[in-house]
Amino acid sequence: MFGLIGIVVIFVMVFGGYVMAGGKLGIILKSLPYEMAMIGGAAVGAFLLSNDLSEVKHAVKDIGKVFKGAKWKPVDYRDLLCLLFELIKVARSNPVALEEHIEKPNDSAIFARYPKIQNDHDAVDLICDTLRAASMNYDDPHQVEEVLDKRMETAQHHAMHPSHALQTVADGLPALGIVAAVLGVIKTMGAIDQPPEVLGKMIGGALVGTFLGVFLAYGIVGPFATRMKAVVEEDAHFYQLIREVLVANLHNHPANICIEVGRQNTPHSVRPSFSDLDEALRALKPEAA
Repeated sequence: MFGLIGIVVIFVMVFGGYVMAGGKLGIILKSLPYEMAMIGGAAVGAFLLSNDLSEVKHAVKDIGKVFKGAKWKPVDYRDLLCLLFELIKVARSNPVALEEHIEKPNDSAIFARYPKIQNDHDAVDLICDTLRAASMNYDDPHQVEEVLDKRMETAQHHAMHPSHALQTVADGLPALGIVAAVLGVIKTMGAIDQPPEVLGKMIGGALVGTFLGVFLAYGIVGPFATRMKAVVEEDAHFYQLIREVLVANLHNHPANICIEVGRQNTPHSVRPSFSDLDEALRALKPEAA
């Protein structure tokens, strides 16, 4: 919602201010299709040239994050802590019973209580792989932390690629705008014998290229890239929470302490309150015991 509001504000203030200052939109509107074809087409071509098909699809998909925001909401963090609490309790009371949950999470009764998490392959794989490693006596907390850190760093690098790719396009747009403007000047110089009023319109049309490149870079594409990066970083806290809780579990802290470690390491904006989480855990204890 805020993304749409931001776009409206940008267009209203830029073009509204231009009209209020006495500018005429006619020249801009007449030149816009041609300038947009040159600048936008070159930007899209450069984007396709510098990325493979999977990365292009990933970037296009992530554009929706600008408007949707982070995937994981405060209630999801509470549900994740409840899920981890249940799994830890099962792992400590009956390690054999844990296998059916981590080997076939899609059929697990515990995971089924949290369908949004169950449908996220990255979260499920991270949980199951770490618990499986612990069950195989690969339980040195420092080794597990190192493995998890490397895994999450790789996943974060992959998740950040669309925003980096889009920022690269934003960085190149002003230069592409200059290219379009230079082409417009070349066109104008070819009609140097025309009267001043004709040349003035042609020069004005050429300058639309410079304007459009800078406007798209700093008014649209750049902010899109920044917002995409912010959303990816916000969602990364969800997976970081898994790491904190499961590493605490490997240190053999009580299950409640493991969950509290995770809760306190959750950003304040999405952190469930102690009372809210305690109430949710109390409701689970008869089932998890």
